[in-house]
Amino acid sequence: MINKNRLIKLTQKLISIDSQNPPGDEYAIARFVKRYLDNLGINAKIYTFKKRRSNVVARLKVEPHRPSLLITPHLDTVPKGNGWRFDPFLGKIYRHRIYGLGATDCKGNLAVALEVINSLIEDGVTLDYNLIFAATADEESGSFFGLKPLLERQIIKPNLAVVLDADEFKIIVAQKGLVHLKVTLFGRRAHGAYPWQGRNAITLAVDILKELKDSVFTGNKGRVYPKNKYLKPPTLNIGTIKGGDKVNIVADWCEFELDFRFLPGMSANVILKDLREIIQKYTYKFKIKIEGIQKPYQIKASHNLVKYLSQAIRNVGMVPKIKGSEGATTISFFADKHIPAVAVGFGSSGCSHRINEYVKIDNLYKGAQALEEFLKNFCF
Repeated sequence: MINKNRLIKLTQKLISIDSQNPPGDEYAIARFVKRYLDNLGINAKIYTFKKRRSNVVARLKVEPHRPSLLITPHLDTVPKGNGWRFDPFLGKIYRHRIYGLGATDCKGNLAVALEVINSLIEDGVTLDYNLIFAATADEESGSFFGLKPLLERQIIKPNLAVVLDADEFKIIVAQKGLVHLKVTLFGRRAHGAYPWQGRNAITLAVDILKELKDSVFTGNKGRVYPKNKYLKPPTLNIGTIKGGDKVNIVADWCEFELDFRFLPGMSANVILKDLREIIQKYTYKFKIKIEGIQKPYQIKASHNLVKYLSQAIRNVGMVPKIKGSEGATTISFFADKHIPAVAVGFGSSGCSHRINEYVKIDNLYKGAQALEEFLKNFCF
């Protein structure tokens, strides 16, 4: 049975352990999670792909001929920022909420997973499948030292996966893909009093960015983009821009970073092709550095993962919400391995990556009950 007080104290303890990323150091919280599982009689292992970037993997049942289900929250948080009402590492309880860095994203979900495992063991529950638990590093910066190498090196090889990284009992069945990149333009330097003698890379950037905003996702290039009932249309964000060396010098360089978010059925390669064609209308002196690509993802709402999660959430008196994710979660990494996956979670809406982040205690308690119900009843 889920122990509410134990769950609250565990959430507070996890919040108190600093795992901000950047700088990126999950060693202390991974050690705590491993000790917690060891004390339950579970043989947990730590995997490290860069110094102090620690991941915890545990298996509740190992029967080679049975299918396996993975549940996976992450260990890291974004940086704390300034202006907190309460100490971000205190786990202060105020008006039925626990305040602290990572309360919603994702230490509340981590606490739920650990409490559920504790409860299953206390109650002597036998599952009909192998359950894998992985608490991962580096989720906030691309999972290069976390879930990606765990999957690529086949340290975890689940048949199905549930990513515990959402809020308000949402079940994420669709997710936009992303392309992060940096464009550098090269002009010709000259004296600022004689701009016609040079070629201003900042001016080139302004013209290119305007055309990108006006045409890349509008259909002006003759492409028809798919619609998705779970997701908003594709987007482009200009994240950073800088260039030039001095006000009285014609800028011979300018660089900007772009964030493309695109729908299932769309291709990152097509987006990159369109980008290059637009830039080449203005200059051939440029370079593009790809900083990250994640594929879009979608799973049928009729899949067993969605069906059993929805029923478990309803069974504890909450309302499941079948949704899409505009942002990137780790479910797309499972698509690369042909592993069906969904994301679900019990955080509080609008709190991720915010100052004064909190999680509702009732969400945690109901979430733990729902996750336990799901794991007990799930059938492949």
